[in-house]
Amino acid sequence: MELQMAADELKSVINRLKRAQGQIAGVINMIEQGRSCEEVVTQLAAASRALDRAGFAIIATGLQHCMTDESGEQDLDRDQMRARLEKLFLSLA
Repeated sequence: MELQMAADELKSVINRLKRAQGQIAGVINMIEQGRSCEEVVTQLAAASRALDRAGFAIIATGLQHCMTDESGEQDLDRDQMRARLEKLFLSLA
């Protein structure tokens, strides 16, 4: 299955991944500087959440495409459906 995302959806996912990338670089710096375990784990948890949210956004977008009937019609508009599916997956995290 090919990943097809609208530009605004793609931008959101990329922003989340860049945020996680920065947080991971921060974790590496914190470890190299000998920062406390609590600070490192807190920053690592934030990076993990950013990655999870990006993944769930991708999953939600994929499901949205799957839930559209053959005529291309759906009960909710595209943004509402994506937000609803993303929220559902985030509730499982």
